[in-house]
Amino acid sequence: MKTIGLLGGMSWESSIEYERLINTEVRSRLGGVHSADLVIRSYDFDTIERLQAAGDWEGAGKLLAADARLLQAAGAELILLCTNTMHLVADAIESAIDVPFLHLADATAAAVLEAGVETVALLGTRFTMEKDFYRARLESRGLTVLVPGADDRAVVHDVIYDELVQGRIIDASRTRYLEIIDRLVERGAQGVIAGCTEIELLVTPSDVDIPYFPTTRLHALAAVEAALETS
Repeated sequence: MKTIGLLGGMSWESSIEYERLINTEVRSRLGGVHSADLVIRSYDFDTIERLQAAGDWEGAGKLLAADARLLQAAGAELILLCTNTMHLVADAIESAIDVPFLHLADATAAAVLEAGVETVALLGTRFTMEKDFYRARLESRGLTVLVPGADDRAVVHDVIYDELVQGRIIDASRTRYLEIIDRLVERGAQGVIAGCTEIELLVTPSDVDIPYFPTTRLHALAAVEAALETS
């Protein structure tokens, strides 16, 4: 089993889901008391959020790249970034390390394509929905990506930062998210990507009538697959 390095704490509510999912899957596959071999760098999310708010993506990239090197030095043989938004600086991280970097959007795109979905809705932070670092990676695989209108994007973003990353799960916000998804379906969405790891804490596959792609789970399972594969 390869050692997996996790860059997490963005926020910790979602990062512990990564750990839970990875460990559960390893135990399921290997049995007994097996668990994953992990090295983890978990941040004070306030530090990361301040860099995001300031638009200091260069500074964020340098921070995460330096810590990715530390994970590699600690024995990580593949590295995951446990957040959708910060994949905006994925290139800086990937160029700083010599071990594989498993890109979250690639794991997501593979699942969407496997499901036969061609047009998919993307929910996430405003950075993920409005910038092209994530959408373009999905579109490069032949997918058509829809994002909510401006007012709905504000709702999705604000719920993430004002509620979900603070551990607050509010039924009324789930209802608003489902209404936003319905509007995207009316525009042609055949499936929906939970493109922020915390969204999975609010909306589950049973809440929607179309294929639902929980990026945390998809990324975690891809990591286990890579960690257990034999050459």
